[in-house]
Amino acid sequence: MKLSSVSIAAIIALGSAGITTANAEPIKTRWVDVEIETVAEGLERPWGIAFIGEGRMLVSELPGRLRIVEADGTLGQPITGLPEVRVRNQGGLLDVTLAPDYAESKRIYISWSEPESAGSNVTSTAVAHARLEDGALHDFTRVFSGYPKVDGGRHYGGRMVFSADGEHLFVGLGDRGHQMQQSQELDSHTGTLIRIHPDGSVPSDNPYVNHEGALPEIYSYGHRNIQGIDLQPGTNKLWSVEHGPQGGDEVNSPEPGKNYGWPVITHGEQYGGGELAEAVGFKNEGMEQPVWHWTPSIAVSGMNFYSGDKFPAWQGNILAGGLRGQQVARLEVDGDRVIHQEVMKMDYRIREVRVGPDGYIYLLTDERDNAKILRLRPAK
Repeated sequence: MKLSSVSIAAIIALGSAGITTANAEPIKTRWVDVEIETVAEGLERPWGIAFIGEGRMLVSELPGRLRIVEADGTLGQPITGLPEVRVRNQGGLLDVTLAPDYAESKRIYISWSEPESAGSNVTSTAVAHARLEDGALHDFTRVFSGYPKVDGGRHYGGRMVFSADGEHLFVGLGDRGHQMQQSQELDSHTGTLIRIHPDGSVPSDNPYVNHEGALPEIYSYGHRNIQGIDLQPGTNKLWSVEHGPQGGDEVNSPEPGKNYGWPVITHGEQYGGGELAEAVGFKNEGMEQPVWHWTPSIAVSGMNFYSGDKFPAWQGNILAGGLRGQQVARLEVDGDRVIHQEVMKMDYRIREVRVGPDGYIYLLTDERDNAKILRLRPAK
């Protein structure tokens, strides 16, 4: 499959060729004009992407498929050996990331909505690792299962990132949509960011180890629905983005033991308008303010710090996708502050943003039919 340019304003299908193209009008930004290429298409609600060498990509699809996409855009057959994934609303196969020692071990990590029993709607977010070989997952090992499992199909979180030294795995979780108050409770993984070792054991310096009534995996709490996490280049400090309700999507820099306020403080409101009954306003003692917020909401999705060589003026910037907002937001960061935003409008809901090993920026679109992997590159 040949790479093809995609315009911002209009898309013209070429029918029998199965490729989309249009005029190559670039996106004009402050530092560089940007072209969009279609690398692959024909996916169904892709959610996570990892780069496994030689231009190949490992992509998860929400309906419960994991597949390799070749450098030329060819879609591989679904990989076998996955667990039962409860596909319902926002639940399904979520993120995929490589173990720090992937080059030797071929281990990958996945997150998914795990049912309490076969076919059950009672679920929580789980994480496992397995060895990827010959189109199958081997030695499948679950390392985390969120507590409690509840009915409903919303707000699973699921994004994962390893610490710079590879000793810890961070997993962002959500409030499951109807368990808001549990985001303020330490006896539940609901609405938390967790930190575990790669084998699932609990680090001895986690903030709630030996804290009576608290789950030891919890790193921070008071989150609504974490959709992206990454490490800041140069500092290795953890940053995250999360959905607000109607307004109030947040950028945070989570620190151990801190409370990020949901649902007691928020810059958003109820869907349809009006204050949240649980909220006291924008601020409350003992609760952290976001580094940045989007009001109105863009339905923020995946995020990545830029650290490649193709967009040198963007070094250290946050790139965050928007679902409802159909955009990639570029946030300039100075220390622990966001000082400027620039929006790149898209024709698609953007589910994930990843900087590839080649320095280009890869996006996953969110369509149920014929979703794409797009690539951003400087205009020629």
